[in-house]
Amino acid sequence: MSNIKVLDKEFEPYLSEELIQTKIAELAAQFNKEYEGKRPIFLSILNGSFLFTADLFKQITIEAEVCFIKLASYKGTTSSGNVITAIGLDANVSGRDIIILEDIIDTGKTLHHFLPQLASSQPNSIKIAVLLNKTEALAYPVKVDYACFDIPNKFVVGYGLDYDGYGRNTKAIYQLK
Repeated sequence: MSNIKVLDKEFEPYLSEELIQTKIAELAAQFNKEYEGKRPIFLSILNGSFLFTADLFKQITIEAEVCFIKLASYKGTTSSGNVITAIGLDANVSGRDIIILEDIIDTGKTLHHFLPQLASSQPNSIKIAVLLNKTEALAYPVKVDYACFDIPNKFVVGYGLDYDGYGRNTKAIYQLK
């Protein structure tokens, strides 16, 4: 893997495609075991988690649904401070087991503001699964139940993660050089 340039910034290799896919397969196997007979809803947070969700869901063998919601709080390389819901949840989650799929948990602000809204729909359970967990950056009380990777507080792109909308289209993840 070599460095990549996204807009005006250079990024160096951080997590390989092979390592990402191995961790996703392990997570899928865990869900297939833990949620057997429960018919969970995988709730994917767009835009960043679309690749993570697709690769994970292809390996889910239990009866399950997948839904998408768009929540955003980033502009450039920092949080904008605003949480925006652009696409709403269209599935009935009452009494269901919900597994939120997120590309990265940074400050936790986005999910902190969304979780009470989701809980008001009275699901049976809500769990959070993330590809990348930045525990050092967490500023809001958000409990991550499943994390493929715990990473330091570095800016990363690739595999669905972006810098100002660009850089999502790689099979690996890169960190700011």
